[in-house]
Amino acid sequence: MDLSVIYVNWNSVNYLCNSINSVYTYTQGLSFEIIVIDNASPEGGTDVLKQHFPDILLVKSSDNLGFAGANNLGFKLSSGKLVLFLNPDTVLLDPAINVMIDRTTNLAKVGIIGCKLLNTDLSVQLTAIQKFPTILNQLLDAEYLQLRWPGCPLWKIAPLFASDVKLTEVEVISGACMLLRREVFNQVEMFSEEYFMYAEDIDLNYKVTKAGYKNYYIGDAAIIHHGGKSSSRQTGTYWSTVMKYRAMRTLFQKTHGRPYGALYRASVGCAAAVRLLLLLLAYPVGNLLWERQRITSASRKWQVILKWAVGWPGLAAENRQKALG
Repeated sequence: MDLSVIYVNWNSVNYLCNSINSVYTYTQGLSFEIIVIDNASPEGGTDVLKQHFPDILLVKSSDNLGFAGANNLGFKLSSGKLVLFLNPDTVLLDPAINVMIDRTTNLAKVGIIGCKLLNTDLSVQLTAIQKFPTILNQLLDAEYLQLRWPGCPLWKIAPLFASDVKLTEVEVISGACMLLRREVFNQVEMFSEEYFMYAEDIDLNYKVTKAGYKNYYIGDAAIIHHGGKSSSRQTGTYWSTVMKYRAMRTLFQKTHGRPYGALYRASVGCAAAVRLLLLLLAYPVGNLLWERQRITSASRKWQVILKWAVGWPGLAAENRQKALG
């Protein structure tokens, strides 16, 4: 088998049907298999996948294994010389898989390969490539700044906007679309399962790089990534927001040590406090500068982030209560 395409599904069946269909449509000249791990989706409905695509391997997990655990399970069931971890809310626009493979076949020490990711409106998705995280680039992680200065050393995303970039070495490839050789994934011992969701893709990029491989971005292959269609179901509780910050702290502790992780948490707390102060000052003139509803929503989010940063003991219970109604 040339290639194994592995999906992790959680309440994203409709998106997944479109994604699988696009893989079959645009991927030619390769022997490949498609493996779907359903992470105990509450909505169910995954049987429709076998009706439309009888050749796929569908595994229904009785527990939510998290992104890392489910992908690792899919990998253990796969047989491809190459492995593509693909989000269910992606759609191929061209033979992107073939292009990624062709561009890197003859390169030595190839680690993770990624391509251009597009938002639903076909604008460029800024998270397709990244620099390895630091406290500074995480605190300044603002789309406005990145679009204005894409070549800034803090994020270095200029290749996303260059029309002549077919192959370039980068530090981090997005977990929405990650292609790598089987032996490389085995060598770095797969995804690290201390992450339930978020940052496990950055962690994998880090491990691959530390093992002596190079990660590459392919600029002339494009995939739509609608983005966050599973975690968005929890938006009202800001559960996914807390999970992102928690995962990033875990990553910093693992790669830079516990003091750096603690400093990151404290920095996030300070940033949240400053944001809340600015939002409070903006509220009286909200309808002139910004909609008050947006100010209120932003304030709630940053309150949750501040509570996480200071270790608010009731945060988990608050999120559970909001999730239940």
